[in-house]
Amino acid sequence: MTQDPNDERDKLWALIKDIKFGMFTTRHADGHLHSRPMTTQNARLDEDRSLWLFMSRQSDSAADLQASPAVCMSYADTDSDSYVCVAGNAFVSDDAAKKQELWSPMAKAWFPGGVDDPDLLLVRLDIEHADYWDVSESKIVQLWRMAAAAVTGKPPQDMGERGHVEVR
Repeated sequence: MTQDPNDERDKLWALIKDIKFGMFTTRHADGHLHSRPMTTQNARLDEDRSLWLFMSRQSDSAADLQASPAVCMSYADTDSDSYVCVAGNAFVSDDAAKKQELWSPMAKAWFPGGVDDPDLLLVRLDIEHADYWDVSESKIVQLWRMAAAAVTGKPPQDMGERGHVEVR
């Protein structure tokens, strides 16, 4: 049975919505992958499956996007053992209304000129797919299963949910 795409999108958002920072990865001009912490600006996952970010026009990230829009955004919540890797394409957006909608007092720390700061760049990350690992068992149960696996020589079983979400 195929899962409803809206359910998958909801599961994805539930896993990342409370994680303050993600690691935004681009391909640099030298061909190497470069990651840096970024904050997802949306309060919910848009119907068009996009994540929104603010970044500096002068940043390496902005230059990298001009060369290649393929990106990855990784999230980790070690307290709840939830890990998500979102892949897609990122594009610069000139949507002034969206900038205003997403603006927050925290963004002013990076862009002192406010929503009209000439260095403020709005980026839309269109999610194509995501992978997640979500462990609901307690740390004690996880340790017990790993210890049992070490004794038996068989990999641990039932160590949480792993999923792949196609969002296109």
